[in-house]
Amino acid sequence: MKTSAPGRTCGISLLLLLLLAALHMTTARKNDIDIYSLTVDSKVSSRFAHTVVTSRVVNKADTMQKATFQVELPRRAFITNFSMIIEGVTYPGIIKKKAAAQEQYSAAVARGESAGLVKAAGRKTEQFQVSVSVAPAAKVTFKLVYEELLKRHLGAYELLLKVQPQQLVKHLQMDIHIFEPQGISFLETESTFMTNELADALTVSQNKTKAHIQFKPMLSQQKSSGQQDTVLDGNFIVRYDVNRTSSGGSIQIENGYFVHYFAPEGLPTIPKNVIFVIDKSSSMSGRKMQQTREALIKILDDLSPNDQFNLISFSGDAAQWKPLLVPASAENVNQARSYAAGIQAHGGTDINHAVLMAVQLLNSAKQEELMPEGTVSLIILLTDGDPTMGETNPARIQRNVKEAIDGQYSLFCLGFGFDVSYAFLEKLALDNGGLARRIYEDSDSALQLQDFYQEVANPLLTAVTFEYPSNVVEEVSQDNFRLLFKGSEIVVAGKLRDQSPDVLSAKVRGQLHMQNITFQTESRVAEQEKEFQSPKYIFHSFMERLWAYLTIQQLLEQMVSASATEKQALETRALNLSLHYCFVTPLTSMVVTKPDGREGSEVAEKPMETNRGESRTPASSARQGAICPLPIPLLGDDTIANDPGRAGPRGPLNSPRPYPDYLTAGESVSCQPPSGLAPLLVLVSQPALPTLGTTAAVPAPIQAPPIILTLPGQSVDRLCVDIKHSQGPMNLLSDPDQGIEVTAQYETERAQFSWIEVTFKNPQLQVRASPEHVVVTRNRKNSAYKWKETLFSVTPSLKMTMDEAGLLLLSSPDRVTIGLLPWDGPGEGLRLLLRDTDRFSSRVGGTLGQFYQDVLWGPPAAADDSKRTLRVQGLDYSATRLLKLDYQEGSPGTEISCWSIEL
Repeated sequence: MKTSAPGRTCGISLLLLLLLAALHMTTARKNDIDIYSLTVDSKVSSRFAHTVVTSRVVNKADTMQKATFQVELPRRAFITNFSMIIEGVTYPGIIKKKAAAQEQYSAAVARGESAGLVKAAGRKTEQFQVSVSVAPAAKVTFKLVYEELLKRHLGAYELLLKVQPQQLVKHLQMDIHIFEPQGISFLETESTFMTNELADALTVSQNKTKAHIQFKPMLSQQKSSGQQDTVLDGNFIVRYDVNRTSSGGSIQIENGYFVHYFAPEGLPTIPKNVIFVIDKSSSMSGRKMQQTREALIKILDDLSPNDQFNLISFSGDAAQWKPLLVPASAENVNQARSYAAGIQAHGGTDINHAVLMAVQLLNSAKQEELMPEGTVSLIILLTDGDPTMGETNPARIQRNVKEAIDGQYSLFCLGFGFDVSYAFLEKLALDNGGLARRIYEDSDSALQLQDFYQEVANPLLTAVTFEYPSNVVEEVSQDNFRLLFKGSEIVVAGKLRDQSPDVLSAKVRGQLHMQNITFQTESRVAEQEKEFQSPKYIFHSFMERLWAYLTIQQLLEQMVSASATEKQALETRALNLSLHYCFVTPLTSMVVTKPDGREGSEVAEKPMETNRGESRTPASSARQGAICPLPIPLLGDDTIANDPGRAGPRGPLNSPRPYPDYLTAGESVSCQPPSGLAPLLVLVSQPALPTLGTTAAVPAPIQAPPIILTLPGQSVDRLCVDIKHSQGPMNLLSDPDQGIEVTAQYETERAQFSWIEVTFKNPQLQVRASPEHVVVTRNRKNSAYKWKETLFSVTPSLKMTMDEAGLLLLSSPDRVTIGLLPWDGPGEGLRLLLRDTDRFSSRVGGTLGQFYQDVLWGPPAAADDSKRTLRVQGLDYSATRLLKLDYQEGSPGTEISCWSIEL
């Protein structure tokens, strides 16, 4: 039966009214608790970060409301303090031994409450959350303090702060103070929520040793376009490094404690012997295997010619690619790439046999003197599951591998996803001088694998030991290390004895490729103490707390591979330090007491890596019980834009939805609205059908060309370029004076770019865009960004921004601006934009760069003024005036008339 148009309109109007009411109720309920002040103050002194998050709220309702304080903090951080001030009374968090807090924890669980205040949240963070009931007009102040030692990763330290107020905040301020006595060599900021308006609220000041980053947006800057919601939801990252020399590092002293940072510059890389042990069991099939092959091929390309390598793939059995280690020559690497590309997933998982085969390969090479003296031998294991065949007992596998390796080689274990026992892999690695890492199942899994390899690709020193005068220092943290890799840093801390000398000296011994080496350094105690006198940048006894933090982290790591007797002693010391310095560690808990008569106590415990699974909510049926946000596009409703990515009269239709973008005629969808409203049933009317026997001529849509160029100094303003012939990667642009190169791969059959790559010389940075995502590589580290996720990254010589439409701009004051865009209009695919092209130098070249040299236009053809000739560097191109879509302002594009040529 055909539904009349008025009936359809009535049904839609009812739906709109009910959902608008639900939205209003939700917004009102949310804003009953008003956050009127939110501040984040982070002081980074010699890599040790002390962060204080303070939130002040008021209950604007006339009834009791629940206020929730939620903060995401880095996983390596330890919470050190939490308090709530309610109606003038302070309720502190009390840190206790975990067993002592178990009674409160069990009581909370018995009450049906979620007693754990801290849980895993994403790859790098944990979420702290506490709720408390607030009387009408009452105010509450929440304050959380956490600390961490920033770890140098591929040549940079990274401070990560989450900004998620979830509402507009009258006073919102973030201050980051950094003090590095060695001097700050570079500093950059990155944000996933920054807009051009918010960028005005960000200030960065820096001198030789200090930096201050402040973010203080006004209410008007926090609002999303045309809405009252906040745009502040995402990461704020500060990356930096310090000046270094080829000496024994930097010793810094404060309040009777010292810290020794060691990462010498200019050392040659030690050649390595590396065996990749790759799980190809059936659970690796599909995307995992594809990403593993992709990463392995890229890693093979990064091998040094001085390296030796081999591959072992395993499932229920194991097979080695070559019988012996082979040099990483171009021929061998190409053969290995072909082998890696052909690995297929099937069968079970015999980890024990595969790893022992790798050990035997290295042993054989050593016995036959095929392993050059002074090289480093590594085994890299990648698996996604527990052992199911051969030896399946984890403890026996760990024992077998440890006995076989016998301290000769380092084993690194990568656990792909959450089906593998991380505790098993961690002990397997730590027992054998390596480390374990989880690889998250995501679109960037291949990049995660490549990044891990880059961490261990360049060993600089082996058998590194630190020596200090025994009568001068005490309680020194770990002072011997198997390996030092390029881009990392070794940190040793300790306490000065009461009668310490005026000068603290140290020796660092290690082994280079073919020789032993000793570094010597010294530090004057009085001078060092003076360095740390500014209270603006320093918090009380920070170096003592740094020493305690570092010692606890190392003790916890040593516990993993210690014997039962050793483990008890390590645990006792780590626990005592945790309690003394008020750190929430895996051995302690924080009991948060709430006002009497309202709620009981809650317990904050640090999640363990082995318990950190990502919560997965089963996808609900699109046609049953779905939440229906506004608007719902209905097929046949001429008030809705036909393009689901295009904004129509009822708003943008680009948010992810758990129901179909369009419903076909006659379909219905049952929707579960927000709490308090009845379920809704949306019926879609049957649109009028065209009369049989008639056809409407549909003109071909105007296409967007692959490239639009704006030629400076020409009367002809735009040139549309179509690529008809392309084999292999193309050099689109190269300007040595600008320090820019743009290359790309164009698929003529699909008429689109499969990738575009922009390389900068200063800073050394590479941006590679594909239809899936953007990958930025700096200092050998890859960062992946999804299209249409806002990005704002600033370094002294480059600004990188991406807006919600997906337009990525790479700009600096004196350079040509390069843009990349995932065009989804007619002729979809990647697009390149060029702005400020008058800044190209006279040496610009390349397929596109040639058009910024001397360009000569011939007169229009006599018979057809829409045709003319274009001469570039002695070559003639036929140009035709055509209608095209200009993609440079994003979808849906605008029609333009341009001169079109074919390459």
